[in-house]
Amino acid sequence: MAAELHVELVAADRKVWSGEATLVVARTTSGDIGVMPGHQPLLGVLESGPVTIRTTSEDGGGTVVAAVHGGFISFADNKLSLLAEIAELADEIDAQRAERALERAQSEEDAAAERRADIRLRAVAVR
Repeated sequence: MAAELHVELVAADRKVWSGEATLVVARTTSGDIGVMPGHQPLLGVLESGPVTIRTTSEDGGGTVVAAVHGGFISFADNKLSLLAEIAELADEIDAQRAERALERAQSEEDAAAERRADIRLRAVAVR
């Protein structure tokens, strides 16, 4: 069994992150899933939520967190693909702007916008 897996996090408009990892945690329609090297092949639908990627020592040995809004996850041959409708790395998220968006969505009773802002803030909190 390999000690790492190759991960590609791609949004509709760009490649968000690519590298080697030891663990990826994401939310699917079936619940949260953790994928490690040697995991059984899978194909699932991503729910909106934070994705956590534990990188290998070659990639700095840290944690990458992204806010993901819908998409698909697939794993085969030690390659994990996260194909998201929208994805933002936590480092790219302006927390104050996300807080303002959350407040605005709550006052306008816009549940979808409120959920997006909440996920962005949760991703920032995890990093």
